[in-house]
Amino acid sequence: MYTTSPPDPVRLEIFKNLYQFIAEQMGIVLQNTAASVNIKERLDFSCAIFDASGLLVANAPHIPVHLGSMSESVRSLINDKSDTIKPGNVYLSNNPYNGGTHLPDVTAITPVFLEKINTPLFYVASRGHQADIGGITPGSMPPHSTTVEAEGILFDNFLLVEQGNFQETQIRHVLLNHPYPARNPDQNIADFKAQIAANERGVQELGKMVAQYGLETVQAYMKFVQNNAEESVRRAINLLKDGSFTYEMDHGAKIQVKVTINQENRSAIIDFTGTSPQLNSNFNAPKAVTQAAVLYVFRTLVDDNIPLNAGCLNPLEIIVPIGCMLNPTYPAAVVAGNVETSQTIVDALYGALGVLAGSQGTMNNFTFGNERYQYYETICGGSGAGANFDGTDAVHTHMTNSRLTDPEVLETRYPVLVESFSLRPESGGKGKYSGGNGVIRRVKFLEPMTANILSSHRVVPPFGLNGGKPGQVGRNWVERQDGTPEELSSTATVEMQPGDIFVIATPGGGGFGAVS
Repeated sequence: MYTTSPPDPVRLEIFKNLYQFIAEQMGIVLQNTAASVNIKERLDFSCAIFDASGLLVANAPHIPVHLGSMSESVRSLINDKSDTIKPGNVYLSNNPYNGGTHLPDVTAITPVFLEKINTPLFYVASRGHQADIGGITPGSMPPHSTTVEAEGILFDNFLLVEQGNFQETQIRHVLLNHPYPARNPDQNIADFKAQIAANERGVQELGKMVAQYGLETVQAYMKFVQNNAEESVRRAINLLKDGSFTYEMDHGAKIQVKVTINQENRSAIIDFTGTSPQLNSNFNAPKAVTQAAVLYVFRTLVDDNIPLNAGCLNPLEIIVPIGCMLNPTYPAAVVAGNVETSQTIVDALYGALGVLAGSQGTMNNFTFGNERYQYYETICGGSGAGANFDGTDAVHTHMTNSRLTDPEVLETRYPVLVESFSLRPESGGKGKYSGGNGVIRRVKFLEPMTANILSSHRVVPPFGLNGGKPGQVGRNWVERQDGTPEELSSTATVEMQPGDIFVIATPGGGGFGAVS
């Protein structure tokens, strides 16, 4: 019996890796079986395992903004449907007010029933970014939405598989019967099936683990793995000092955070009081996203090799006033909160803790499409410098961890040409340690399409710390076929014609320390 005695350190290491391995296996299945470029090529998905109460146990190293928020989706399912959850059921959720991030990120949740016990012993979940889930612009990342309905179709614990039977008629009905319906329901359904398959791999692997080690040991070590993560975060907190930071965004809203460290019990209060109220734009971040950003920052401060899980949250008290832009109320638009505001939260926290200069602070969300094609990508930039290291050129930073579609795949699947993709020299902030450089990406259109850019740090530069210089702001523009340039703001929608080139120059990271 393992619950009363301390964990065996060798077994703890074995189980920690086993849980993570199962999540990684789920991810491999999802990548191999998905239909969309978004999931298959860009790897914009995450997989994780949860305990019986919906608390995160382990995940594969996928997308941080997904991983820190998925637990809220699983717990909302338990609260909402616990009386009716049956073996063979799979549920679909993307509700930003119930643990979701933004509508394109759709989570499939599978309860795990084993050993004839009639309540779920675990849950597995996979979250994938759908190439289009409806909404007012192709790709479901509208730059100027003001309500969540304009961003696409909302699923709230929708029963996707009922006792083993895929509910295709019902899901197709939901996808098509909306003021702004999905543009490619066949692709949505194919990706949903891939998520179901990924979850099923998780169910099978958990079953094998229980068969090998026994249920009691598996559950005990789930708790031990969470406790171990908690202790690691407490050790990291012990080295921190109080701090505060205010970070303004391009549109004038600000994020204000104060971190108070309690050395006695090695805990921290993260207080966002003073942050701008809920916005009329779509830069509101659901509370689950705010939590994910905090969780990510404190996990990165830990040197130990631990999975991100619910234990990491235990030493943290997060205060986010209801009705501010980091805890909005329905029907606030949120599509940029997940991708842009989450980055600002992370940088503001690093600023408050004094450990890292501002990174590019944006995902540079680029979408284009029409009724036939829909595509979405995020574009790398410079990372911030720290106390003893330079920033990195051309990387995805912080809350994103996806990759770019290979040009060959992009040009085969869509009527565009990647004209060039290069480093942006001298865009990183100078300092004792310099910030990383951004990139310049030029995409030529071969057919008429609507293109959208949803970005940040086109006005406010990524900050330097301790005397380091800020990084360069980014820039978006269109070069028309006749050579005329057309400047775009941080967020824009533009009609592209054959021969037009969309150009995105991404920000550099801030420098750290004064140049001696």
